[in-house]
Amino acid sequence: MAIEGRCVSTDIAAGVSPAAALFHSLADETRLRIVQRLAQGEARVVDLTGELGLAQSTVSKHLACLRGCGLVDFRTEGRQSFYSLTRPELMDLLTSAEHLLRATGHQIVLRPA
Repeated sequence: MAIEGRCVSTDIAAGVSPAAALFHSLADETRLRIVQRLAQGEARVVDLTGELGLAQSTVSKHLACLRGCGLVDFRTEGRQSFYSLTRPELMDLLTSAEHLLRATGHQIVLRPA
């Protein structure tokens, strides 16, 4: 993941907290939207670009970030790559975030229905 031109794995090696890197990866609205979509099942980049209305380069950049944090991975089938979430615990984190946001007066849905 890029943070001011650096990769999160580089930042972690340099002493940045892995927790800070995780939360930073989820702080970007586009990455959060990708996570929400992948929570519904695996998808190709072309699926994500169409469903989220984003450019291919944007989706690829954010997927690389999420992969760097270990939240997303892919499998290949022929010439296609199918991306999916790697950690089911991420849904627990999003559920907790929804509860916290609700407690602070913000009604938001982070997990797919």
